[in-house]
Amino acid sequence: MDNFVQDTVASFSEEHTMDMQIDFALPTDAEAVASLAIALTDEIIQRTGAKHFDVNLPETVELCRSYLESGIYQVVVAREAKEGVIIGFAAMCQSHALYTEGAFGVIQEFYVRPEFRSQRVGARILDKAAEFAKAKGWKRLELCTPPQPQFDETIRFYQQNGFDVTGGRKMKRPLA
Repeated sequence: MDNFVQDTVASFSEEHTMDMQIDFALPTDAEAVASLAIALTDEIIQRTGAKHFDVNLPETVELCRSYLESGIYQVVVAREAKEGVIIGFAAMCQSHALYTEGAFGVIQEFYVRPEFRSQRVGARILDKAAEFAKAKGWKRLELCTPPQPQFDETIRFYQQNGFDVTGGRKMKRPLA
């Protein structure tokens, strides 16, 4: 992790509430974050009926650990206060584009375990992500939503938390 990221992460002292703590993932959290990322992809597959992803846990854990160690990936996590178990996360990386007039953040994955939804866990994760993004000098945060209409409530959640629909669909072109 580069010094700026370490200093920035360290400057965001942990936020505590009675039932959860919002902070940043460490490389030692890679397995928990990877497991939630797979839960996200599994939920998308289950709700849409289409196999959009084929994610392998051991590979995903190693990728997550590597990204966290190198600092190319910042992950805001919500931890259940009693046990410290990660119950939700937002994984971000930096990108650049002319249309944003500079650097911006991309939330690559965002997930809250179903039993903790509608309890402001996601909103608090996004608030911490926005705070971090501002400190990095990013112009904005962007994210891609899962398919509609299966995830209409997800779009409403993002709109309630300051995101605007900018159109389009996420597309991919496999290279392997």
